[in-house]
Amino acid sequence: MPREPVGNDVDATGSASSAAEILARARAVAPLLRERAGEIEQHRRLPADVVEMLRGTGVFRMTFGRNWGGPELNSMEQTEVIEALSYGDTGAGWCAMIGSDSGLYAQFLDESVAKEMFTSLDMVTAGLLFPTGRAERVPGGYRLSGRWPFGSGITHADWVISGAFIYRDGQPEPGPDGDPHDSKLFFVPRADVEVVDTWHSTGLAGSGSCDYTIDDVFVPDGRTVTFDTVRNGAGPLAQPEVHMRNMPGVPLGVARAALDHVGDTVAGRGGPTSRSIADDYRTQVVLAECEADYAATRHAVYAALRRQHEVLAAGGTLDDLTPRERAALPLSRWHAFRTARSIVTRLYDLLQTASIYRRSPMDRWLRDTTTMCQHVVAQERILQSAGAYLLGGTPSFALSLGVIRPGGAGRRA
Repeated sequence: MPREPVGNDVDATGSASSAAEILARARAVAPLLRERAGEIEQHRRLPADVVEMLRGTGVFRMTFGRNWGGPELNSMEQTEVIEALSYGDTGAGWCAMIGSDSGLYAQFLDESVAKEMFTSLDMVTAGLLFPTGRAERVPGGYRLSGRWPFGSGITHADWVISGAFIYRDGQPEPGPDGDPHDSKLFFVPRADVEVVDTWHSTGLAGSGSCDYTIDDVFVPDGRTVTFDTVRNGAGPLAQPEVHMRNMPGVPLGVARAALDHVGDTVAGRGGPTSRSIADDYRTQVVLAECEADYAATRHAVYAALRRQHEVLAAGGTLDDLTPRERAALPLSRWHAFRTARSIVTRLYDLLQTASIYRRSPMDRWLRDTTTMCQHVVAQERILQSAGAYLLGGTPSFALSLGVIRPGGAGRRA
């Protein structure tokens, strides 16, 4: 349990300024998010007051460094906060995870540019990092156009970051490391983006992960980034794969919520004239097995994050991790997503027909975990990348390991 917040956990504006206070606030709003979960799902995006509820926890500011006056939560602390919010509602937790990346992205921008963009520490960034757009080189910057899917949280974002391939005079521009077609990430104000209402999904409905378009918007050179160049920061959070680290908080939060829901449901079914379902052998075995899987999976996530933090906080680099330690980061993340879906599926089966109604949170969690497992971090590409790295081969998604390889592969996500 976190320590009780003390006076200096809140700054002069009333904003949370420490990991303990942000986590305490996240835990406090989780029951309110649970009450709103059905509405959030039906709305297919976060209602404005729910966004403000999240903003009030400090989650959107938690990655900004102390040099900004931010709380600078480490990767373990960030993941705990995302867990707490996801325990309340999956869509809210997912949007909090995405939206909190502003402080991480700021480190890849020149300080003057970042300060001009992020006039508040509580600003939200959303967008798709894979290069599906087109950026034509012009004096002083680029003209950006394209359509991107999966803009989680874009309906309440302040800035939109998007990946695009670079063209010069209509021709693909090669990358500096021999990449036949270079790409970068581009920041544009939300006002320059048109949201396309495509988000009718199996699950994660509340994340509002709509398509979006950008039509011939000028982006100055200063508002472009690649993950191989840190311009404004140092230390554990100034690393190429930093935006992926707190992602396991979502599946871990949902798995914990499902376990607690089933435990409470089972405990409440007994009666004085009938043997309680809590004494049923199958119920006991399934619940215990799921608890074991949850505990082992959560431990693996935090152990990998802690080891990484130890090395980086001591002044080392990702290359100072052993191959197994480095591979443990994407593998534990992959495993958290897959195990959460497995836990929810087994518990859904355990409750049988009680799970099938839309009023049951098990129905929503089943669909949410199924949908989140379609994200690249939960796909076989992660297994291939980790396996290739361990064997000295070529990872297809090198950035998941924090590897920036020749050819610009590290810029692709």
